[in-house]
Amino acid sequence: MKGNRKFTTAAFMLLAMLAVAACGAKDKTGTDPGNAGDVNATPTAGGSIMEDESKFRVGTQISDAYVDPATVTQVPEDQIKAKGYEYDYNALTYELVWSDEFDYEGAPDPAKWDYDTGASGWGNHELQNYTRGDNAEVKDGHLILTARKEKSGNADYTSTRLVSRGKGDWLYGKIVVRAKLPTGRGTWPAIWMLSTDWKYGGWPNSGEIDIMEHVGYDQDVIHYSIHTESYYHSIGTQKTYTKRIEGVSDDFHEYAIEWLPDKIIFYTDDVATYTYEPTKYKSTPTYKEWPFDKRFHLLLNIAVGGDWGGVKGVDEEIWPQTMEVDYVRVYQSPEIKAITNSGEK
Repeated sequence: MKGNRKFTTAAFMLLAMLAVAACGAKDKTGTDPGNAGDVNATPTAGGSIMEDESKFRVGTQISDAYVDPATVTQVPEDQIKAKGYEYDYNALTYELVWSDEFDYEGAPDPAKWDYDTGASGWGNHELQNYTRGDNAEVKDGHLILTARKEKSGNADYTSTRLVSRGKGDWLYGKIVVRAKLPTGRGTWPAIWMLSTDWKYGGWPNSGEIDIMEHVGYDQDVIHYSIHTESYYHSIGTQKTYTKRIEGVSDDFHEYAIEWLPDKIIFYTDDVATYTYEPTKYKSTPTYKEWPFDKRFHLLLNIAVGGDWGGVKGVDEEIWPQTMEVDYVRVYQSPEIKAITNSGEK
C-alpha cells in the first residue's frame, strides 16, 4: 500500500506539472495547443495571438471596452481640437457685437443680411424656390419670413433663406434668436449656422450647428443638433437632443447657443437643454468631431417638404406660413477672445 501511495503521489505531481506547462503554453500564444482552430483567436500584426472582439460582445453589441490595438493611432498634437483651454466659466462676461432688432420697415437690412436662392432641393429634396427678398419683410418690429404655395420656376412653393454670410461671421460667442415658428404638415423652419470658409472641406466636414429645427408634423418638438464628419444624420451618428415646448407657433421663444472653444451649449428661453462636448465621445477629438474652431454665419429659413419636413407629406391647405423673428443678438466674451485670439471677423 505504501508503494502504491508513492506511485500515486508521483503520478499526481507529474500530471500537475504537465497541466501547468500546458497553461503556460496557452498564456504565451493565446490559444490552446490542443485547439489550434479556436475561432476566438486572431493573429495580430506582430505574429502573436489575441482574443478577438467576439469575446467582448454583449448581446449583439461590442463593448466600448474592446479596442483593437492595431487600430490605435497617435493623433498629432497640432490636430487635437477642443482640449487644453483653461477658463473660469462662471466668470465669463459677454459684450454685444452684432444685432438686428428689426426696428425699421421694409426689406431686411442689406448691411446685415443676404440671401441663398434657388430651387435645387438643397440636398434634402425640398420643394421650395428660395427667392431674393420676395418672401422676407420687416414690419411692426419683426422680421417676417413667408413660405407660400405658388409656382416659381420648377417649384410649387416659394420661401426665404436669409443668411448673414460675409456680413456677420463669428468664432465663438452667444447667438440668440427670438422667434415664433410656422405650423402645419410640410413646414420645416430652422435657425442654424454653417461654416463661412469651409476650411475642412464640404458638408459635413466643416460643420453645422442647428440652434433650432422644427417639423410641422411633430408640433411643439424642438430639435438641437450638430453635424460633423464623424457625426451626421446621413450615417445616423448626429448628436441631437429634442425637447417639447408648448406653443412654439403661438408665442415667441428664445433659441440660443453658447459656443465655447471646447463645447456648445444649447438653450431655449434661457434654460440649457443640451451640451455638445466632443471629449465625451473621443478622448482626442480632431476636426472630424470639432470643426467649430473656424468662423460661422447664421441662417434663417423655412423649407417646404423635403427628406425630413415632408416625411408625412405636405398639407396643401395651410399656406402661407410664416416665421417671425423679434431679434437676433450676438455676444462675445473678452475672456474667450483672450485665450483663443478669436473674435468677429
